[in-house]
Amino acid sequence: MTVINELAPTGKLRAGMNLGNNLFTRKNESGELLGVSVDLMQELAKRLGVSLELVVYEQPGQVADDATKGVWDIAILAIEKTRAKTISFSPGMTEIEAGYVVHHSSTLKSTEEVDAKGMKIAAPAKAGYELYLTSALKNASIVQTKNFADSIQIFNDLQVDAIAGLKPNLIESMHKLPEGKLLQGKFMTVNHGFAIALGKAAANVYLQNFVNKLIETGFVARSIEKHQIKGLKAISA
Repeated sequence: MTVINELAPTGKLRAGMNLGNNLFTRKNESGELLGVSVDLMQELAKRLGVSLELVVYEQPGQVADDATKGVWDIAILAIEKTRAKTISFSPGMTEIEAGYVVHHSSTLKSTEEVDAKGMKIAAPAKAGYELYLTSALKNASIVQTKNFADSIQIFNDLQVDAIAGLKPNLIESMHKLPEGKLLQGKFMTVNHGFAIALGKAAANVYLQNFVNKLIETGFVARSIEKHQIKGLKAISA
């Protein structure tokens, strides 16, 4: 199988786009998608010499769930071991710290203290960091939410003790969390890469080389700077 047959079997590159992570994908006032993920997909389609079709999802878990259904050919997702059962990832291109917000009344000061008995943590179901926490936490429990906005709501309603999220999103949302405080530190660093269905050997080799070139040329860093995304860092060569 050639790279084109594996990455664009319909003759066009169908890219699964996740609106749940606005560090990568946003909509402008006219409803047009823009962001780092769009730049990366456009560059890949250009290199392959095919047209690009954006397949839009509200949440990353929905993208990952469709990995084996032939609905999209490629996506950008957090690299995560549970997803690796059905998805093959390229090398990481970016890194984002993930952390917690707790209530002002909490005596906790750092992320390491959150994994305590009785602690309830809100996190969007099937987000990369939620999948990580589900396997990593030993004492605290996860309360799965529909999305980040839902996490904020149940935190404000005092249904949970903490809200987990990508730190840039937490910082940007502090005005919506009047009774919250951001804890020092991080519980993980999230790396994102290109994601394709398993069993595409030629595409895997191509994407590894493609990502290496993107990093070497500074393409990812320039895209982040262009869109003025704070807290998203390009992995350096």
